[in-house]
Amino acid sequence: MITFFIGLAVLIIGGVVYGKVCEKVFKPDDRKTPAVRLNDGMDFVPMKKWKNSLIQLLNIAGTGPILGPIQGILFGPIAFLTIPVGCIIGGAFHDYMCGMISMRNDGAQMPVLIKKYLGKYSYPVYNVFVCLLMLLVGTVFIYTPGDLFITQILNSDSGASNPVVWIVYGAIFVYFVIATLFPIDKIIGKIYPVFGMLLVLSAVGVFIGLLVKGYPLDEIWSTGVVGVHPQGLHFIPVFFVTVACGIVSGFHSTQSTLISRTVRNEKEGRMTFYNMMIAEGFIAMIWAAATMGVMNLGLASAETNPTDVVGIIAKDLLGGAGGIIAVIGIIVLPITSGDTALRSLRLIVADALKIDQSKKSARLGVSLVIFVVVAAILVFAKINTGGFNILWRYFAWANQTIAVFAFAMITIYMMRNKLPYVMAIIPGMFYMFIISSFILNASIGFNLPWLPSYIIAGVLTVLYAVVLIYYGGKDNSRLERPKRA
Repeated sequence: MITFFIGLAVLIIGGVVYGKVCEKVFKPDDRKTPAVRLNDGMDFVPMKKWKNSLIQLLNIAGTGPILGPIQGILFGPIAFLTIPVGCIIGGAFHDYMCGMISMRNDGAQMPVLIKKYLGKYSYPVYNVFVCLLMLLVGTVFIYTPGDLFITQILNSDSGASNPVVWIVYGAIFVYFVIATLFPIDKIIGKIYPVFGMLLVLSAVGVFIGLLVKGYPLDEIWSTGVVGVHPQGLHFIPVFFVTVACGIVSGFHSTQSTLISRTVRNEKEGRMTFYNMMIAEGFIAMIWAAATMGVMNLGLASAETNPTDVVGIIAKDLLGGAGGIIAVIGIIVLPITSGDTALRSLRLIVADALKIDQSKKSARLGVSLVIFVVVAAILVFAKINTGGFNILWRYFAWANQTIAVFAFAMITIYMMRNKLPYVMAIIPGMFYMFIISSFILNASIGFNLPWLPSYIIAGVLTVLYAVVLIYYGGKDNSRLERPKRA
């Protein structure tokens, strides 16, 4: 377990140190936040720091930090080092800056920030990607918790012919509708703290069980830096797309900007945005280690369905009752990400079309269109063979593509405000290479061989950096410094 513990130490110590660096660079102050200045009782509502932090954690922690590491650990113990390092300098930085920049811009959602900092031509392209991602997130996070509940709690078949499947999906769907339409402090603000405690207890329980049972974990010096994947997949880019939510996730930017409307003081940002991503990295580390343990014990294999691996780990480490509690905690994760994803989509669509969301009829109209589309995608994914695999692949790639847009926005913001933009442009370049090489090689993309995929991705990555530096330098003549309210 030495490699695993080294990774945990890097995550915790590095998170504390780099989190303070990010805070020092951004310089949060005592100006009135949008939650205070623009309080409308609906989306702009001041809430306590502990409540915002738990809501943010539940918003960003879908099935990604569990199902992703379960698949990512097949690359070997390198995951124990790449998850914490990527989380610290990539994911947590990304989440923090998006949330803080949003607060400095009246709680603007990501499309508005993209338009302001990347220009009017980037805006429609980003809007298409982010709306697609939010629809896919909403669909995936009905599908996966529904199937987990049916197979792990009800011990029933999750096939489309089982009527129970559609009843469970329908129940989650109804909850999403309620959470999307009602004021954020009435539904999300009331029940999320309870869900948050369930999530924490679930993660801690698996961690303690992992140590008590002494699961056998591989060491990086025994397997080599990058182990051989059972299916021969390339570590770069596949690992970083697969383990998105434990390292960097573009979806998080939409959730940070959502919570930026409920933060009472800018100085609460590091706990709310940065530290909650570190907590998600911790969850990813636990499930990666537990998966490696059950595979080394022969309780699961590379061919085992990831949702089945969840049940095997929970029940082996925590027993019958404890395992069920842990599984319930895992089911809560995607549900509490899907509802806020669709809430974010409502705000994004409303902002783009300039629809006033203070009126119930306006909120209902926008939400109705969104939920009809989500229902159609859900039915397609369920009744078609391989439908969910197609859904998940596009979801994963779109997720990282949104992150590249976010890093670009952060880079320009930092350049305009004479901040060390290298903190943003380096992870942005890395993920530009990841998404480009992945889609160029993937069967759902251009299906090119690896060598030309890597070469073209390298060229695109250099262009990404050159364009950003040129554009940011050009805009220095109209420097935009944050103004005190």
